[in-house]
Amino acid sequence: MSKVYKYGNNVDTDVIIPARYLNTVDPKELAEHCMEDIDTNFAKTVQTGDVIVAENNFGCGSSREHAPIAIKASGISCVVANTFARIFFRNCINIGLPILECPQAVANTDSGDVLDIDFSSGVIKNVTKNKQFKAEPFPEFMRKIIDANGLIGYICEEA
Repeated sequence: MSKVYKYGNNVDTDVIIPARYLNTVDPKELAEHCMEDIDTNFAKTVQTGDVIVAENNFGCGSSREHAPIAIKASGISCVVANTFARIFFRNCINIGLPILECPQAVANTDSGDVLDIDFSSGVIKNVTKNKQFKAEPFPEFMRKIIDANGLIGYICEEA
């Protein structure tokens, strides 16, 4: 069960992790500043397993992997959005951060709601509102990458 942090449209990578913190690649340090320009309490209140829900074009902006690394290191277990910027989408897979596109779930979820997500089936249950939604689950090869904690882990397992 995961508590939701909900954001709007066009949350860009500079909001996810402000550029002033890009002098480090330490995931823990990045997590300390994750979302701080849009939600000053996020890094202080996020718990392992929580979920970000957003509207359209989440992760637009730069191609740096710092943004999904900051999200994952903060403890977020999944990002659910209407749509993702394509390079952000791929960067999430590369670092092993699960993401799902599901406009119905986004429209029917508010900050503070509790979600239960089954990645293998794509089922998203809003426990707070007793509603269920279906996202397209990842193809098996992408799921293997996420399960291996990212592309590097997957390659090491396959070697």
